[in-house]
Parts: sequence; C-alpha cells; structure tokens
Amino acid sequence: MQYRNIVILTGAGISAESGVATFRDNGGLWESHRIEEVATPEAFAADPILVHNFYNMRRAQLPTVQPNDAHKALARLERELNGKCTIITQNVDNLHERAGSESVIHMHGELSKIRCEACKSIHLWEIDCLTETPCPNCEQAALRPHIVWFGEMPFYMDDIYGLLRSCDVFISVGTSGNVYPAAGFVSEVRRLGNAHTVEVNLEPSEGTSLFAECRHGKAGDLLPKLVDEILRLN
Repeated sequence: MQYRNIVILTGAGISAESGVATFRDNGGLWESHRIEEVATPEAFAADPILVHNFYNMRRAQLPTVQPNDAHKALARLERELNGKCTIITQNVDNLHERAGSESVIHMHGELSKIRCEACKSIHLWEIDCLTETPCPNCEQAALRPHIVWFGEMPFYMDDIYGLLRSCDVFISVGTSGNVYPAAGFVSEVRRLGNAHTVEVNLEPSEGTSLFAECRHGKAGDLLPKLVDEILRLN
C-alpha cells in the first residue's frame, strides 16, 4: 500500500537518545524542584527568576546535543516521500529541524522562542532571558518562555485534529501514552478508521493495545528501517 499522508507524533523518547534530559525519568525533579514548580503559570507568577533559570539552562543545553538517527530518518521520509509527511512533536527542542525536517508542529512550544505577555509577540531566542529583559517589540519586561505549561492548552490543536482526520498512516514515536491530549491521538485516528497505526517505542506504552502495529526498541535503530519500508512502497 502506498502512503500519501503520514502524521508522526514524537515524544521525549526520541530526544532522550540524543542526550536530552527527560525529567519524567528522573523522578520529575530538577535541582530538588518538582517540574510542576517550574512549569506552571502559578510557578512563574510566584518565582519568575527560578522559572527563567530553568528554561535558560535547558536552552543552553540545545547546542550540546545533536539529532540522532531517528530524527534523520524522519527528515529523510519527509524529503523523499511522494506525499505529505508532518511531525507533531511534544518536544520543545529543535532537533527535528536541525535534522532537516521542515513540516514540524510544536504542540508544547519551543525552547528557542520567547513570548511577550504584554504585546503577545513571539521571538527567536538563543540567549538567557531574565525578568528584566525587555521585549524586542514593545520594550516591556514581560517575556516568558514560549512553552505550554501544565494547565495550559497545547498549541495548534485545530490543525492537529485536521491532520489526524486526513492521514493514511499515524506513527507514534517515543511517547509514554499517558500525557493528554497527545495520548488520545491514536484513538482519534482509530475512530475514523481510515489509517494504519504504528507505535515505535523503547517499551510498550500505556496505549500499545490501540495500535495495529508495534515495534519496540530504540527509535534510532527502528525508524530508519521503517522509513526504508515506507519509501519502498512509494
């Protein structure tokens, strides 16, 4: 069967193979702070210096990690597929783009961007951001990480559900299957009944039984093979 419209959901597992820290695997802790203490609107209101410091450190880590074979395989799929290939990522790093992928939707935001709460402008950002840093647009000191925090609505949900409705294959890579709304995407695809579903994960996720096909192991090993198979069909 030829595939013409592929949607790929990626989670922390794909970036973990590049050395990106996964706080869920570390007991949800960062320097003795629970992640909820540095990743909620309430946390930012209570201690913006702490929250900015957390994201400054994560942003500074980006140049120290590189795309792995899984990222590169997905970039190749987009480049060579005779059709449309879109990545929906829960990750806030830029490894997909650095691997060469162009059609990437960051539903949880991006470390490499900052947003002004005063004028709502969004800016590319590679350096530290402090509480007193002025917005490049309105010059007010009202910048926050362009990140979806706990309790906030993910970005681009209308676009994402439109993609899920129209795809003919849905691939989930490196996700736990317990973070919503992303964990419900495979059910949405199954409800429509018109797409093949594949899980690629280090171990079975909580939603493994919902997928028609499951491949368990390192994404860097499995995705290049899966991409080869798909491209041979095209």
